[in-house]
Amino acid sequence: MIVLAIIGFILIIVSFGIKAQPNAPKLNLPIRIIGVLLISFSVLFSVFVQIEAGRVGVKSLFGKVQPSILESGLHVVNPLIEITSFDVQTQNYTMSALNEEGAIQGDDAIRVLSADGLEVVIDLTVLYRLEPTEAPEIFRKLGVNYSDKIVRPVTRTRIRDNAVFYDAVALYSTKRDEFQNKIYSSIEKDFKSRGIILEQLLIRNINLPESVKRTIESKINAEQEAQKMTFVLQKEEQEANRKRVEAQGIADYQKIISSGLTDKQLQYESIKAQLELAQSQNSKVIIMNGKGNVPLIINDK
Repeated sequence: MIVLAIIGFILIIVSFGIKAQPNAPKLNLPIRIIGVLLISFSVLFSVFVQIEAGRVGVKSLFGKVQPSILESGLHVVNPLIEITSFDVQTQNYTMSALNEEGAIQGDDAIRVLSADGLEVVIDLTVLYRLEPTEAPEIFRKLGVNYSDKIVRPVTRTRIRDNAVFYDAVALYSTKRDEFQNKIYSSIEKDFKSRGIILEQLLIRNINLPESVKRTIESKINAEQEAQKMTFVLQKEEQEANRKRVEAQGIADYQKIISSGLTDKQLQYESIKAQLELAQSQNSKVIIMNGKGNVPLIINDK
């Protein structure tokens, strides 16, 4: 629209400059009318400004930033005011070792030194958004590239500051959540002071040196073997207990039998058995063994 206004002004100036030409009366008026129309259209359209959903407009007049903002929708503004649009939706800034994932091409992972002096490589994603009412102040102090001036450097600095309190293995395993919560608190405070709201901090990956990885794998394998051996010993102990109980039961049974049966009772039971056999319909042969008059009965079939 500014271009149209400039063209309109040029045409009006030209219309005044061609009065000395032979056909000046015929050309002068149409050129002047076109110039006035262009200026009118540019002014008319400059009065109306549309702000898209999820964005706010920051107003500046001759370089001075206005404290109020324009929310999404259609607005009538001073045509001399310049509007700069800011995204207030959730944004993400990823720092990764993979070329196609990070906000910056190439290896952009964060390299930190742990408490035990080892280099740890961290892939991270920051989810954040602008506080709409703080957009004019951000524009005045930081400009539109605030992510490169605040989000990136603050995040990388706070991660390095906090990583020195943890061993590399602890960062990788037991202290990972604690580390993430700690850096979240420090980064959130820094962002808030700048008008930026930190929504979430995602540690996507922590890479350890190869020597440390091999040590961890060996330790895990040893723990698994120890757990397996513990299980085998528990199973063997249970089987030994079962056999011990079974043997005790047999011993108790034999003790009861040996102490409860007398010779007379055994003789009585033998006579009963012989009587039942003698009364059966099967043919049989009876042999006397001469010991205690207990016959030996053999089936002849």
